[in-house]
Amino acid sequence: DSEGGLYVCMNTFLGFGREHIERHYRKTGQCVYLHLKRHVIEKVPGASGGALPKRRNAKLFLDLETSSDLNSDDFEYEDEAKLIIFPDHYEISLPNIEELPALVTIACDALLSAKSPYRKQEPDSWEEELQASKHAKTLVQLDNGVRIPPSGWKCSKCDLRENLWLNLTDGSVLCGKWFFDGSGGNGHAMEHYKETGYPLAVKLGTITPDGADVYSFDEEEPVLDPHIAKHLAHFGIDMLQMQVAENGLRDNDIKPRVSEWEVIQEAGVKLKPMYGPGYTGMKNLGNSCYLNAVMQAIFSIPEFQRAYVGNLPRIFDYSPLDPTQDFNTQMAKLGHGLLSGQYSKPPMKSELIEQVMKEEHKPQHNGISPRMFKAFISKGHPEFSSNRQQDAQEFFLHLINLVERNPVGSENPSDVFRFLVEERTQCCQSRKVRYTERVDYIMQLPVAMEAATNKDELIAYELKRREAEAARRPLPELVRAKIPFSACLQAFSEPSNVEDFWSSALQAKSAGVKTSRFASFPEYLVVQIKKFTFGLDWIPKKLDVSIDMPDFLDISHLRARGLQPGEEELPDIAPPIVIPDDPKVDEIRLLYFRRSFLVALDIDESSVMQLAEMGFPLEACRKAVYCTGNLGAEVAFNWIIAHMEEPDFAEPLVMPAFGEVASSGAAALGAVGLDNQPPEEMVAIIISMGFQRNLAIQALKATNNNLERALEWIFSHPDPEEESDPALDTMDLENNANANILAETGSEGPRIKDGPGRYELFGFISHMGTSTMSGHYVCHLRKEGRWVIYNDLRVCASERPPKDLGYIYFYRRIPS
Repeated sequence: DSEGGLYVCMNTFLGFGREHIERHYRKTGQCVYLHLKRHVIEKVPGASGGALPKRRNAKLFLDLETSSDLNSDDFEYEDEAKLIIFPDHYEISLPNIEELPALVTIACDALLSAKSPYRKQEPDSWEEELQASKHAKTLVQLDNGVRIPPSGWKCSKCDLRENLWLNLTDGSVLCGKWFFDGSGGNGHAMEHYKETGYPLAVKLGTITPDGADVYSFDEEEPVLDPHIAKHLAHFGIDMLQMQVAENGLRDNDIKPRVSEWEVIQEAGVKLKPMYGPGYTGMKNLGNSCYLNAVMQAIFSIPEFQRAYVGNLPRIFDYSPLDPTQDFNTQMAKLGHGLLSGQYSKPPMKSELIEQVMKEEHKPQHNGISPRMFKAFISKGHPEFSSNRQQDAQEFFLHLINLVERNPVGSENPSDVFRFLVEERTQCCQSRKVRYTERVDYIMQLPVAMEAATNKDELIAYELKRREAEAARRPLPELVRAKIPFSACLQAFSEPSNVEDFWSSALQAKSAGVKTSRFASFPEYLVVQIKKFTFGLDWIPKKLDVSIDMPDFLDISHLRARGLQPGEEELPDIAPPIVIPDDPKVDEIRLLYFRRSFLVALDIDESSVMQLAEMGFPLEACRKAVYCTGNLGAEVAFNWIIAHMEEPDFAEPLVMPAFGEVASSGAAALGAVGLDNQPPEEMVAIIISMGFQRNLAIQALKATNNNLERALEWIFSHPDPEEESDPALDTMDLENNANANILAETGSEGPRIKDGPGRYELFGFISHMGTSTMSGHYVCHLRKEGRWVIYNDLRVCASERPPKDLGYIYFYRRIPS
């Protein structure tokens, strides 16, 4: 904590602050603790221009992690460690090999050297001088007539203008890796080396009369090229005429900025920094910009501000013994950091004058580092726990799921996003219909490429691009498809064909059509533009389009109407099922109880056909859609990639007998928890349908953890029992940080906030790059009457918000 350091229990290896250590001892009886205290000596300017040490305690407990680089030369550490023996508070200073048992010494050493999500690891320091490349003297350069212009460079495989590398063998200009040398890229330079074996490349924009940055792909390190002037002259580059320029562009490069990277980040425009509450940046932890962008948007919503920052004192008071493992504590901590203004302060005038006088500029240590938050929220998730780039939309849904599972107070902030979707399926032969409802949090809007208003320009650009590639000339300026928003909205509302649909009216396969409408309109409407698709080679690609997203949106005409006069419903008859002699339990089969709450096993044939068109076996596509609970072709595609090596991948789908999945699924998900508590996986499935956590646990316990019967129990008990279950209370006290402020179980199932379908745009998240697995995310929010750009630590007033290039848009309801 701010004064007493950190106490680590040597039995459980959990960390506590000074105010919690006594409580933990009384509760558990554990008496041996490791006390860690770090004194930070910060160098501050002295009167004589020297450095005077300023000593202060390191804040190790619940202290927000600022973006200050505590590993830099501006700070020095003094660490103090000792063992504390309760109840007498007997202290043993460390190291102390003579008095301590070997096991205790080993445990202490392991803890002192362990990594943690909030302690920065010191980078590997090395002072080696660059060595001349072994390829420099004998480098072969192709006589292919390539001449590199003095400016206006682009990656030959994408439209990036940053982090460009010139291959010294064939003159190819390609982008480097993302975050390599502090810039962005898609790794095309490395791909080119793997294809050709050409080893050396020089970074464009670093060439000066004194040299250039050269990298050897073969030697996997930066190198010196003693013959760099000769190698550059081969491609028409005169080193004596080159000057370093930011982003690899010369000062006289006046071509318009049209690439996503330039437009979305508002490059080339001097933006005014913003400071104060709500204008706090977040440090990029290595491809964590997707998290930063989503959390900035989330904490601009009043309901989330009230739930976590408004309840911060109570959340902290009732936090568990290990607050680093509590969702609500981490959310409150992050929200406080973003909204308090303590970590977003303008520089003092004296500091600015001093920087000008010394002709140097030190970046301000503003902003926070969400290291501990990311470590907790991504724990156990194979993707979010990595340092790879991720999809912001997937992270948003992951966050909403955690909010649902960790209630705080009587108000669930995720209620503002939840809405009901009515799906109407009609049999084309019998004309009978079926209406179903499901819960959703995002409106996914397709991109209507066929409705582009500049088709002639796109055709001309494509011809010029191909000619330039064939002649190895610089590519023409990008022409982006312009798509009307109205066309995308129309594509969303149009019926989709469901071929090979099994009709319960005909008791046979038929054709059908499906339409989706809003059964309710949420308080905040999140719209995702489905820019990511798959090419003919199954490689994910991104549609670089411009959509005229409206500031004011009215979707009232998409209101669901339910069963209409004259319509006849399809009989509620399940399709025939095949019961195997020896059915094997598959962990995915529990998704039989998908979010539509249907008992009938309708497989979304439109998703099946989308996958089949990619070349996958038809039966494998049906199995993928079934096993992923009809959640769409993209989710089913991920299932196919994960299971395509299995021997029964293309075998016909075998569905379990009705009721069999639930009973066998409990075994598949694991044994019943302590005190007969339901498996967490089953609880998560019901929560994902929109029900409260307590209701899900109560239903599962009442039905002996039978998922099918639990769903029936929820629908047949409109007024669940209000009595408190001691076993349930005990579990909540242990597993939830804020057990004393939990909301009481709702009696009506998923809570829906309905209202008018008129909205106003207040934020959007944009993506730069060719894939969700690479590139960069930026968030724009409208605050106090003007747009603000949140680009990791950089928070500035936006001059030209690129509303037409967004990926996820946030709308708030307009009061009627």
